[in-house]
Amino acid sequence: MSVGTVATRYAKSLIELAEERKVVETVYQDMLLFRDTAKANRGLMLALKSPVVRHEKKLGILNAIFKDRVDPVSYSIFEIITRKNRESILDEIATEFITQYNSYKGIQKATITTTIPLNTELREQFNKIVADATGKTVELEERVEEKLIGGYILRVGDRQIDASLKSRLNELKLELID
Repeated sequence: MSVGTVATRYAKSLIELAEERKVVETVYQDMLLFRDTAKANRGLMLALKSPVVRHEKKLGILNAIFKDRVDPVSYSIFEIITRKNRESILDEIATEFITQYNSYKGIQKATITTTIPLNTELREQFNKIVADATGKTVELEERVEEKLIGGYILRVGDRQIDASLKSRLNELKLELID
């Protein structure tokens, strides 16, 4: 079974348990904490993914870092995953939980890449475009990339609108070569 499928199943079970115990928001914050900690601390994920480190030791590491910082529901998933010898996919489970939480709450993440920071009017226009297309509340992540020359790249899920000058120039270049 693929890692993505396993992570999806655990995340779905976790969100259902959190919903039942009425701690969805708390567990969401805990999964954000875990994901951010894992990203910032390469050693943590190396230890969790290592076949040499014993499972009891991995649970001890998770206990030392998270036991007093997360809800018991969140910590229970760490214990279950460790008992099932799947600590190596905890980061994927956390990421999948965050994705499912966004879907549960009707939130659509979108990324807008421009050459300059957006002003309020442009930000509202992009929010409206995505909200109209998806029917969801938009959480817009803004990136500035000067290499674009001008225009923008809007990414929503697996769809992308590339209206950058860099893209247009590359298209013209390809047309001239043919």
